[in-house]
Amino acid sequence: MNTEIVLVGLAGVLASAAPVVFATIGETLTERSGVINLSVNGTILLSAMGSFAVAVDTGSLLLGFLAGMVIGAAVALVIAFSSITLKQSQVAVGFVLALLARDLAYFVGNPYMGLSGPRLPSLPVPGLEQFPILGPLLFRQNLLVYLSFAAIFLAWVWIFRTHPGLTLRGIGERPAAAFVRGANVNRLRYLYTVLGGALVGLAGPIYSLSVKAGWKGTISGLDGIGWIALAITIFGGWNPLRAAAGAYLFSLLQWLGLVLQSSLPNIPSQVLQVAPFPLMILTLLLVNVGNAEWVERTLAGLPDEMRRLVARILRAMRASPPASLGTPFESE
Repeated sequence: MNTEIVLVGLAGVLASAAPVVFATIGETLTERSGVINLSVNGTILLSAMGSFAVAVDTGSLLLGFLAGMVIGAAVALVIAFSSITLKQSQVAVGFVLALLARDLAYFVGNPYMGLSGPRLPSLPVPGLEQFPILGPLLFRQNLLVYLSFAAIFLAWVWIFRTHPGLTLRGIGERPAAAFVRGANVNRLRYLYTVLGGALVGLAGPIYSLSVKAGWKGTISGLDGIGWIALAITIFGGWNPLRAAAGAYLFSLLQWLGLVLQSSLPNIPSQVLQVAPFPLMILTLLLVNVGNAEWVERTLAGLPDEMRRLVARILRAMRASPPASLGTPFESE
């Protein structure tokens, strides 16, 4: 395999990871505020179908992408109203919405199956696209891939380097303390839930109008991506940088599955296609294994140098959710 083919493949990894990046950043913002949105999988499917339908009917890519964000925000608004105002179980409502949105996408999207529609073109950056290695890898992408790079950085800066970001972390960790300091906890939770839902909704049209152009119903290959995005949010420790790394890892594993098919003819192609999913679950387990008591007992029996090295690695990987995640807030 020559260098050019590898670069094209890795550029495809970055492009196919873009929707997962947006979904994980959206869910990170939502969960940082203390709300769990389990509807991500259904939202991605419904926004992929809805955005493709709008783009086909109007001939406008912009309206298609806006439709996907509106769908994501609308589903998230139901989550927010049910959990924040009505104090219902976030897990139960989110799970039901995930199933409802998925089935609705398949049912409503039947007339659009197999149709051709507009596709987001690549947008090479003049002057940078000719750079060796970095040019074909980073600067021959489409606009949404560039925006995904920016979203990672902006989300990290917002959460960890701004006063509103400090407030966001406060309403997810200690909402009562944030309320005493003047934060309108429930209003901010509404805001970040809807904003996060809009970013999740943007993942759908990136698939149906770019990465996997078109709508093919149950064979679109999108069912399950939302659950992976939820797992990557945990893997990322509710940090946009680590979450993005998880999204790129997942996309890389998918690409390697395709590459290895020709090298491993005795292994059924279906095994390689689904391998990234259990591998991501295994990675998620490794992130949280350091919290288990048996790990502490095992480390105690290791030589001092090895014990310190393993403990340092486990501490670096360890992730703790926002303390008030999934807990309704009462101001009185």
